[in-house]
Amino acid sequence: MRTSRLSLSDAAIREAAEALVRGRLVAFPTETVYGLGARADRAEAVLRIFAAKGRPSGNPLIVHVADREAARALASEWPDAAEALGRAFWPGPLTLVVRREPRSIVDEACAGGATVGVRVPAHPVALELLRIAGVPVAAPSANRSTTISPTTAEHVLKTLEGRVDVVLDAGPTGFGIESTIVDVTRVPMRLLRHGAIPLADIARFGEVVDATAGASSPEVRAEAPGMHAKHYAPRAKVILVEAAEVAAEVAARQAAGQRTGAIERAPGTVVEGLREGLAAEPEGYARELYAALHRLDDAGCDAIVIAQVPDDGGWAAVRDRLRRASADESL
Repeated sequence: MRTSRLSLSDAAIREAAEALVRGRLVAFPTETVYGLGARADRAEAVLRIFAAKGRPSGNPLIVHVADREAARALASEWPDAAEALGRAFWPGPLTLVVRREPRSIVDEACAGGATVGVRVPAHPVALELLRIAGVPVAAPSANRSTTISPTTAEHVLKTLEGRVDVVLDAGPTGFGIESTIVDVTRVPMRLLRHGAIPLADIARFGEVVDATAGASSPEVRAEAPGMHAKHYAPRAKVILVEAAEVAAEVAARQAAGQRTGAIERAPGTVVEGLREGLAAEPEGYARELYAALHRLDDAGCDAIVIAQVPDDGGWAAVRDRLRRASADESL
C-alpha cells in the first residue's frame, strides 16, 4: 500500500473524507492525538484498522461523530448522564461508553461487546472531515499497538507508513493525551481511562468511581481502549524513579553501556542532548510527553529514565500513561 500524505487544505479534507467513505484507512488529527480512522459501519474497513495496528481483537475502538445527535443515533439507550456530559464537554476530549444500537455500527468496532465508546472531537479538521464523510468513524490512535501515540503526522508515518492509505497533516495536536473515557451505562458512572478531562470535572455531573486501576489482558475483551497493562510505550525501556534519583539512575545505566535518556519536569521545554525538560504543570507536560518520548526513541536510547510526577488528581492522566509505558513486556 502507498501512503498519501496530504497537507492541510479544504481539498485535502474532502479527499480524506472520500477515502473514508470508500472504506480506506485515514489518519487524521484530533485535539488529543492523531487517529487512525475507518468507517465504523463496515466490517472490512474496521478490520483493516486492527491489521494495520497489530491490535488485539478484544480491544474495542472509539467511534467519532460530528455532533451529539449523531452520537445518540449510535446508542440504544442515552442516559441523562450522557446528555449532561455531552452538553458540557462536546466537542472535546471525552468518550462516553453507552449501550449500542446493534444496526448502527459493526460488531468488530466494539470487539463483540454490547457497548460502544463515542465522542465528538473538538479539532476543527476532524469535525469537518466527519461532517463531509457523513459516516461514523472508528479511530484509535494512529500507531502500532502498544507504541507511543502520535501527536504529529511524522509520528504516524514512523509506524504506519505503507499500512494506511491517507495521512491528513494538520500539524501538532493540542492536548497530547488521549480522551477521558466514562462508562455511563451504570450508576454510579465509572471512569475507565484518565484523560484530558480530569475526574473532578466529571464528578460535577454525578457520582463517578475510578475503575482504571485494573489491567486487562490482551487476550480478554477490554471495556475500553487503553486498559491493557502495556501501552503508550517507546521501544526503549522506561524506568520511573523519584526526581532526586534521576541523575544516579542515568549514570548507572550509562556505565553499564546503555544509551540512556531522561525526562524531568522543568519550566518550559528544554532539550540538552538526551535530556528532556517538560513543563512543570500537568497540561503542558501532557502536551509535550509523547513528542519527548518519540525524540528519545529516535535518538536510539536503550533506556529512558523518567522522574515521577505528583500524586494528585491533576496529574492522574500523565501518571497512567507513565505507568503503562513502563509496564513489563510480559503483561
